[in-house]
Amino acid sequence: MKNLQKHNPVDIWSAPYGFTYKEMVEVIGEREAKNLYSSLYKHSPKKEYLNMSLKTVYKDGDTEKYVYELLDGKYIETVFIKRRGGGTVCVSTQVGCSVGCIFCESGRNGFVRNLTPAEIVQQVILLRRKVNRIIFMGMGEPLFNYDNFIKAIHILRDRNGMNFPTDGITVSTVGPVKQLKKLREEHLKIQLTISLHATTQVVRNRIIPNMHLSQISDVVDGALSYAKRHNRKVVFAYLIIPGINDRPSDVRQLANWFRGKNVMLNLLEYNPTSNTQIKKPVKQEMAVFKQQLERAGLEVTMRISHGRNIKAACGQLASKYNETNE
Repeated sequence: MKNLQKHNPVDIWSAPYGFTYKEMVEVIGEREAKNLYSSLYKHSPKKEYLNMSLKTVYKDGDTEKYVYELLDGKYIETVFIKRRGGGTVCVSTQVGCSVGCIFCESGRNGFVRNLTPAEIVQQVILLRRKVNRIIFMGMGEPLFNYDNFIKAIHILRDRNGMNFPTDGITVSTVGPVKQLKKLREEHLKIQLTISLHATTQVVRNRIIPNMHLSQISDVVDGALSYAKRHNRKVVFAYLIIPGINDRPSDVRQLANWFRGKNVMLNLLEYNPTSNTQIKKPVKQEMAVFKQQLERAGLEVTMRISHGRNIKAACGQLASKYNETNE
């Protein structure tokens, strides 16, 4: 990775989870790097190597929410969903968020700061669980912390460490166009999910107010270009808000965009947040919309929410501890 010459041994030892094996070798030599990497990834985490600590864990059936305290006193949340033979971890990339989706709590108090690569990687390490899928869709917009997000993926994939398979990594993003184009050019065939939630610019601006500079058509084109370049099926997440984005015109536009393309539509149900103005669809409304999309020739699924009772479902991550820590 770039900027190797800027690192020094103090950097390595103060935040070792933020470096690839190659970077460590360049700075502290192969022998020390080998021993350190073995300590980081082959044994239980040592306190002196950590930049965060576990505050508390909430549990609800197959879902666990981990609240981590960072060195500056800020907090982030990470979700683990137990699956057969392992589990899925939902990783945060920022403290707070600047996007401002009306259905999401993470940006309610605005953006605080980006997470470092070490802080991103440690969310997975500190679980001490078998993880077979990593999804970047916790607190924050991953592509607005682009360099640290990409660096974390390289660390997670490092053959000398976790050696996590690229196929098991997904990024969920609102699709800032500039960063989406950069992601297309990366030599990383990670899975891509686009939080779309509308078919017109006017409606998307209403649902995702701080993404108005990225035209919805450009977001769609960028995602389809990614799918073609990397031969990946792109998922478009679509939160149904009755009467707002589930009209016949929405069905027609989604069909125009995605019929015959390597795309899957993932319909979402609103999970309760502090925004009481959003109307939650009933099951029948979701089923009807799904049927209309399928009749239009689209591949459609409905996401099953996990962890609502502990505020761990999509849109609910915020960490109440940040509110009392200002």
